[in-house]
Amino acid sequence: MPCFAKLFLFVLYLGLLVESRKHRRRRWTSQLEVQKASHIYKKNHDLTKTWKGKTEQLLRVDDHDFTMRPAFGGPAIPVGVDVQVESLDSISEVDMDFTMTLYLRHYWKDERLSFPSTTNKSMTFDGRLVKKIWVPDVFFVHSKRSFIHDTTTDNIMLRVFPDGHVLYSMRITVTAMCNMDFSRFPLDTQTCSLELESYAYTDEDLMLYWKNGNESLKTDEKISLSQFLIQKFHTTSRLAFYSSTGWYNRLYINFTLRRHIFFFLLQTYFPATLMVMLSWVSFWIDRRAVPARVSLGITTVLTMSTIITGVNASMPRVSYIKAVDIYLWVSFVFVFLSVLEYAAVNYLTTVQERKERKLRDRFPCTCGIPHSKTMMLDGTYSESDANSLAGYTRSQMVPEEEKQEKMVVHLTMSNESNSSRKRGLKGHVGMRIIQNSHAIDKYSRLIFPGTYIFFNLIYWSVFS
Repeated sequence: MPCFAKLFLFVLYLGLLVESRKHRRRRWTSQLEVQKASHIYKKNHDLTKTWKGKTEQLLRVDDHDFTMRPAFGGPAIPVGVDVQVESLDSISEVDMDFTMTLYLRHYWKDERLSFPSTTNKSMTFDGRLVKKIWVPDVFFVHSKRSFIHDTTTDNIMLRVFPDGHVLYSMRITVTAMCNMDFSRFPLDTQTCSLELESYAYTDEDLMLYWKNGNESLKTDEKISLSQFLIQKFHTTSRLAFYSSTGWYNRLYINFTLRRHIFFFLLQTYFPATLMVMLSWVSFWIDRRAVPARVSLGITTVLTMSTIITGVNASMPRVSYIKAVDIYLWVSFVFVFLSVLEYAAVNYLTTVQERKERKLRDRFPCTCGIPHSKTMMLDGTYSESDANSLAGYTRSQMVPEEEKQEKMVVHLTMSNESNSSRKRGLKGHVGMRIIQNSHAIDKYSRLIFPGTYIFFNLIYWSVFS
């Protein structure tokens, strides 16, 4: 038993010894890693200080006066420009402006920034160095609002090459004015321009130009607008003159937009056409149904007024007539004329009924003649009209002493008498059309749709 106890204690001692050595080794390894990390940190920190000093020494920023342009007193310094359009954010017809986000890059040469390099590699800096050197003072003409993006830092990049060439790039969002012509709205095509120009330096000191011509302007293929189709982007340049300061180089970013018509077909043209067609329904309604025809006419007129007001509310108050105004107001006139048409029908019907009532009151006795019908003849009726009365006795006619300027003759309804009466009244067709309200509705069913279709053919052939 004592032997087993000694063996157990010996094994326990060995275990404690091994564990102690492992613990010392872990402590030694941890201290070594800390020392190594401290050494690397000190080394990197020193390299940062050394590189910063070399940078300042290479660029020699403090040795030159960068408030003056490069080659001051000599020829104008050429500054190339290229632009990459990131997005065309919005087009506002009411404010007549557009908002665009773009990358604006400048290229020029400043020998004061040249530095020796064995690898011919450029150095890249952020916006902090821009405040210490000369950069072109390009601004946006007719700009309402603009800013350089600053999240998470200022979106500015400066790249300097050993021979002194400089690339200066920044990301900008600008809202600029766009003079739009709405005479053909909404079938219009608009051309807007973003103009770049030096604010202080005339063409004698700074020459702005597109670095690669039309290739200097690049756009994202995903650019799209809800109401417009972007047809093309292109660049131009020209000189701008100010009477007090002189001539300046001005660069233009031009883009052409064509408006999508389908939205306005659904929201404006189609409802207006339906209202005009709805007003024609009254021509098929009985002339005696006054509430139905009047309420239908008033409803269509008020609806057309609402459509016109809604369209003009979203448009600038221009002093000329737009294409959509022509269509809406012509449609409004058609609706209004349909109301006047029923007013004429109702008036002529009332006049006709009043005349018939007076005649009935004046000659109440029409007895003794089966199936009789009244025909009006004036005192100067022709011989053929008198002959058509042959075969009728004196008692069947109105007494001679009651003859007025107009007489009423009661004719027996027979085939022979009807045919003779029609022949005698052929010359009064025009009068019957005016007095017959049903004829006015009948011709309105043809005239109104035909005229409106003719107007649509002319309208879409001119403005489309």
